Amino acid sequence: MSILKRLFAKSEPKTQAVTQSPATSRAEITVFVEYRSTVPDLVQLAGTMTGARESITRLVERLDPDDNGYLELDGVIQREPDNPVDTNAVIVLVEGEWVGYLPGYVAKDVDLSTSGAQPVRVQIFTQLLEKGLRVEAWAWLGTGTPKWQWSESKRPPLSRTAKNVAQHRGRDQMVKEALAEGGTRAAQFKAGMVDGLHYLQAVEPIKQLKRDGRLEEALALCYTAIQGAENSARREKTSPPPFYTEQAAIIHRKLKQRDEEIAVLQRYVDACPPKYKDSGIKARLDKLAASKENS
Repeated sequence: MSILKRLFAKSEPKTQAVTQSPATSRAEITVFVEYRSTVPDLVQLAGTMTGARESITRLVERLDPDDNGYLELDGVIQREPDNPVDTNAVIVLVEGEWVGYLPGYVAKDVDLSTSGAQPVRVQIFTQLLEKGLRVEAWAWLGTGTPKWQWSESKRPPLSRTAKNVAQHRGRDQMVKEALAEGGTRAAQFKAGMVDGLHYLQAVEPIKQLKRDGRLEEALALCYTAIQGAENSARREKTSPPPFYTEQAAIIHRKLKQRDEEIAVLQRYVDACPPKYKDSGIKARLDKLAASKENS
């Protein structure tokens, strides 16, 4: 039985039934624009949870009265040259409501004049959580029928827990695919495995064990991951990812184990090639060592 199976019970994700949301008519746009080839067809909108949440809430109240949590609508994109943060900003509007911005790396490459507008198709997903409404949205910038990553029946993870689970499953799948591929890539991933666990697969379990207050178990998993990360880094002649060392040091500090905290930081520094010695971990180690000498 693998490390993760010993630590966690397997559970199935919950699903939620949804119904078709009403469609809205496409806005008439008379200004024609072209996209540069570097602009992707599908992008996730920025600002949905910061500035746009209130306007999205109004939109959802009008168009999703049954609270199905899904809308696919016609919208427009247009420049916002007076934006105080980014003069290249491109805002996304649906029925006059702000639903987000194109990401900066996309906005700067859209061939869109300051007076022009372009019709787009927009997806909006909502979920009411304990801390309030969670919103994420996507825009289809390509031509033809949108090819969405998510749908009414296959929704993106919106809660923190769901996102963590999705990320963990994604890492698991990546490791499985790499091992099945064989060759050099499989060898790279095998180098990072200890007791059947690749260090990438330990990220979320370490966090969850810490959340559950199971610090000793989290610490043991940190050290398993540290060993795998060191083996992989040694093979690639690079520096190990610092996450696992950082987590182990945090746990040692919580357990008031200063000597062990210093030791795990020193272990990371020793595992790094000379050109990687100047890191945040090295600075933390020096500070702790100096504090110990003065105590």
